[in-house]
Amino acid sequence: MQCRLCDSESLITVLDLGATPPCEKFLTAAELDLPETTFPLHLRLCEKCLLLQIPALITPEETFTEYAYFSSFSDSWVRHAKQFVESAIDQLNLNRDCFVIEVASNDGYLLQHMVAADVPCLGIEPSVNVGAAARDRGVPTQTAFLDEQLAASVRETHGPANLVVANNVYAHIPDLLGFTRSLRTLLADDGWLSVEVHHALNLVTLGQFDTIYHEHFQYYTVLSAQRALATAGLTVVDVELLDTHGGSLRLWARPDAVAQPTPRVAQVLALEAEAGLHEVAGYLELRPRAERVRQDLLRFLLDAKASGKRVVGYGAPGKGNTLLNFCGIRPDLLEYTVDRNPYKHGRFTPGTRIPIHAPERIEADRPDVVLVLPWNLERELTAQLRPVTAWGAEIVYPLPHLHHATPDDAAALDHAERQAK
Repeated sequence: MQCRLCDSESLITVLDLGATPPCEKFLTAAELDLPETTFPLHLRLCEKCLLLQIPALITPEETFTEYAYFSSFSDSWVRHAKQFVESAIDQLNLNRDCFVIEVASNDGYLLQHMVAADVPCLGIEPSVNVGAAARDRGVPTQTAFLDEQLAASVRETHGPANLVVANNVYAHIPDLLGFTRSLRTLLADDGWLSVEVHHALNLVTLGQFDTIYHEHFQYYTVLSAQRALATAGLTVVDVELLDTHGGSLRLWARPDAVAQPTPRVAQVLALEAEAGLHEVAGYLELRPRAERVRQDLLRFLLDAKASGKRVVGYGAPGKGNTLLNFCGIRPDLLEYTVDRNPYKHGRFTPGTRIPIHAPERIEADRPDVVLVLPWNLERELTAQLRPVTAWGAEIVYPLPHLHHATPDDAAALDHAERQAK
């Protein structure tokens, strides 16, 4: 394996999660008696440029042509997108004479707010089923994978974009250099690029190993993202630390000729250096942290089983499948899970083959424990799960460490956030 950013062959193991199926390949009942293809899930670090990465064993076409993830099923994510759009319109003076592109625009969760504000926009979304949902919502959407040829065609047809948004896609592209050039092609010479990615600082220091799965080819610090964007003449000019996905970066970049970095770039780089992530040794702490999470969760589930408690899951996210497979959790320890996305109902989790039902199943069965797999949405989901406390059920989150939560906890977090603002 060569580093996909700098071509170095000097890569070292950070965490080997074994072999798992693709995290979004939910099984139908008819597929349960068929073989299941698995792929190594082996996180490595380039010693030269410090890019965290896994081998590109699955193509984006295999994952995203039909996709199980619809962004709009997360209320908090839609609010996050709306707040971003309102802020971008205000700060960048976007209006009907401007043009905005979102790459990997999913079901129109973000661009619907640009449409409502009368800002011309275009979504580029590879998944046929998800892109159709966006068009039904009134969001102009082109079904395609972004590459250099498409970027040139879009620019020729629509002109350069004042703002290009790339939320949670920069990690999904094995052709990192070509994709970065494509983003630059879409962008006006005085334009703005906004990239949101999970922050490798949180991945390593908080043991968030379930963020690693086959459709995430690389994992960024500000340092490695700077190096990647620089290959296409883009400079990171600002950084925001977000609480989405367990801790994300919003990187603002501009063409080199108009780039004027703010002090926040240096501040976040200093945080990463302090955590040891500007040298190899800091990354090697991930493995023992991941192993502790696995041991604590298995101990809890085995004790619950021994005491006769009925345990079910809430949510069926891709990250949940990394967690379930790494921990070896199957229906004997987690009877089933539920999800708001109807696409997943009646299917089974890849590898571990845990049944997925509609959320109403929990109230009908009244289990003793609800294990929340999308732990990064703790505030939102704890509030959604308020009814289970009526019969005394426990709400449990596996990360960043095993802990219980109550609706009062969610209310306290909301109050603290309002006070901070």
